[in-house]
Amino acid sequence: MFKKIIHAKILLICLFISFTGIAQAIYEDERYVPETNPFVLEKLEQWQDKKFGLLMHWGAYSQWGIVESWSLCPEDYGWCERKKGANPQNYFEYKKEYEGLKKTFNPTKFDPEKWAKAAKDAGMKYMVFTTKHHDGFTMFDSKYTDYKITDKECAFSTNPRANVTKEIFNAFRAKDFWVGAYFSKPDWHYENYWDPYFPPFDRNVNYDPSAYPEKWEKYVNFTHNQILELMSDYGKVDILWLDGGWVAKEPKEAIQSAYAGKFAENKSGNGFIKHRVVNQDIKMDELVKKARTKQPGLIVVDRAVHGKNQNYLTPENRVPEKTLPYPWESCIISGGGWSHTENATYMSGRKGIQMLVDIVAKGGNLLLNIAPGPDGTWQQGAYDLLEEYAAWMKVNKSAIYATKPISPYKENNICMTQNKDGEVFLFYMAEEGENKIPEEIVINAINVTNKAKIKLLGSSGKIDWTMTDNGLKIKVPEKLQNNPPCKYVWTFQVTGIINQ
Repeated sequence: MFKKIIHAKILLICLFISFTGIAQAIYEDERYVPETNPFVLEKLEQWQDKKFGLLMHWGAYSQWGIVESWSLCPEDYGWCERKKGANPQNYFEYKKEYEGLKKTFNPTKFDPEKWAKAAKDAGMKYMVFTTKHHDGFTMFDSKYTDYKITDKECAFSTNPRANVTKEIFNAFRAKDFWVGAYFSKPDWHYENYWDPYFPPFDRNVNYDPSAYPEKWEKYVNFTHNQILELMSDYGKVDILWLDGGWVAKEPKEAIQSAYAGKFAENKSGNGFIKHRVVNQDIKMDELVKKARTKQPGLIVVDRAVHGKNQNYLTPENRVPEKTLPYPWESCIISGGGWSHTENATYMSGRKGIQMLVDIVAKGGNLLLNIAPGPDGTWQQGAYDLLEEYAAWMKVNKSAIYATKPISPYKENNICMTQNKDGEVFLFYMAEEGENKIPEEIVINAINVTNKAKIKLLGSSGKIDWTMTDNGLKIKVPEKLQNNPPCKYVWTFQVTGIINQ
């Protein structure tokens, strides 16, 4: 009997791995519907040139240092287990206490200008802020709910900067950032999504929308109204970044994506339903049309929902293994979790910078998540990481912005990009502890003319080269070898490339 159980578990693991691999292949190779609106296409091209953005998850949940809203979701996953509060074993008591966090949320050290300056110095060009996560707590002054940071019961509501979404958008626009509004399509607080008459089963709406069409229509209108508030009252918005891909007309399409990463219909060994399939038509085509009357050319990212309203794809906390033939962005945790984690450990400067180079070489953008704490501050580790980016980008930014992939995008430890003038950039990715540039660097994939010129970004020294049977050989002077202009990645600019 024991052996049969072990064999069954192994089979399930293999099936899960197989399914996930297939889902990722579908997501990365077949799941994009090209945009046709010329204004959006123009804006998408501009967005692709920006390469580096900031994502921020922030809400009342930050006080507990938990995984955003997910502990409210009655699904049996370890990562959303209830561990905080006075009585986490009682779901309904826990939910009441969780929602009571609204009253104590008081980020008195909130300083978005400091965030914007650090992000700009690091080379970031756009930002996406969580205006509302799945728990429904609204980080802007919506007139359609009292579960919001500006409600009189919230400790921060009397602060002149209580409408934090407006303050953040204004602070980043002042630093020439594009502004993006993260918005959750599911709302686990609102009575017409999780009706209090019914217990919630999982992340989905807790009633059948086809059986209660009037109730569902009220929810659709509520969602549209809140998004239109953001599009109307908060200045220029460049990106509408929608989360909760299971809220869709055809949710199976969303669940198949690598973003969901789980079986469409799956039960754990203890009988908990992990994920049902529920038709939740949020009237996205209509919503996008209304939003673009307020914000012409608006980029819409209806995450993990196959169709025309997903203007770019968003692999979550991972980097694709190859270049992709459409606009995409890896959203990556910089340290801890998506939301505030006490004493979080942040990625090293080497890892962060080489990740940016790898993503850009594959034609994508990096959206790096930093989570503000309950007092409204970033942890020092976040600033330290951004300072590493700032030092590197000061030298190498010309090789990042407004570039595109060049085949084969990477050879051994050398990544490649090409700018719009045809110049190629070769990024030498240093190993851990490698502080000296090699005397010779050989790359087979690049052919140059006799008049080609090569320089090391950040230096004025002469770089000699030759073409050999093994490819382009770059000869680095000893002075430059011992005095690199930056750390972690060294960039050679090559003019006179022969088209590959």
